[in-house]
Amino acid sequence: MQINKIYKDNTNFKGFLNNKYLLKSLEKVSEHGTSFSAGTALAMSLTVRPLAILSTPDVEKENKEYACANSICSGLIKFGMVEAIALPIENAVKKIDATPNKYLKQNTIKSFQGTAENLADSKSYKLATQLIKLSTGFITAVPKSIFTIALIPIIMDKIFNLKIGTSQEKSITPSNKISTKEIPFTGRINEKLPKQIGKILDFKPFQDFAKKHQNNDKNIAKHITAATDILLSASFAYQTDRSKKIKENRKKALIYGNWISTGITLGLGYGIDSLAKNKINKFIEKFSKANAKDPKLAKYIEGLNIVRPAIIFAGIYYGLLPVISTYLAEKTDKYIQNK
Repeated sequence: MQINKIYKDNTNFKGFLNNKYLLKSLEKVSEHGTSFSAGTALAMSLTVRPLAILSTPDVEKENKEYACANSICSGLIKFGMVEAIALPIENAVKKIDATPNKYLKQNTIKSFQGTAENLADSKSYKLATQLIKLSTGFITAVPKSIFTIALIPIIMDKIFNLKIGTSQEKSITPSNKISTKEIPFTGRINEKLPKQIGKILDFKPFQDFAKKHQNNDKNIAKHITAATDILLSASFAYQTDRSKKIKENRKKALIYGNWISTGITLGLGYGIDSLAKNKINKFIEKFSKANAKDPKLAKYIEGLNIVRPAIIFAGIYYGLLPVISTYLAEKTDKYIQNK
């Protein structure tokens, strides 16, 4: 009897790996991956990164202030866009998960499900829905950079008391803002979005792509994050160069700093993730054993695969790199000017 009790306790481990708060958090991350990434970026872009930039030695004060303004603006804009665009898409996918027969063709369900017990356990379906949810960051990259550049002069004025240009710009008043009250989120609109996403999932080539790459689902968040960062940097550089509200002698340092940060983040991010691969796989194996009987195991693992690159990339970009990129951008700009 005692032996059976010990065996039962060991196979139903109630420690960290199946802590109810951890599991609930991972489930939420799985459902709202883009929101999690944006929330992490917002918290660090408002605190860790500006403090690191301001502590950088041997860099002109105004270049530091522009870099801080960029950090604050990008975090705010990214989070705002997530709330406006990504969150409704994530909620729409959640609806499809709950009642697939309502939004998907039977052939689509059969195609994705394959030999899995249910649609939610299908690797190809999980990959397809994660592609849709996480791609919102990539889709909104260009408008994000446009709004970021537009907001930088305001931050420079309000926080650092540095006015750009001589013309009086219109201040942002409540009448200029988009009010959520003007957007009637009726039941009909809430139903329209999952139906549109259902049409994407019904698209046969998209199904074939998901099935072909279903075993790479653990890296999808990492690859989309990298692609989004590259597009953001390119768009940011273009918009910065064209901006009339950013001082000409500060543009190059701002652009170089952004590209340096992106390049080093991606290089170190992929490198660290690759080095930690074995340990991560062992952790997921132990986690899977501890939660083997939980019907939501697939969602938990999906959440882990979103958390992993988000923490690695955010830790590098917001914690490690600000000092390096700000310093290198300053030196690169001065070297090119004096060449």
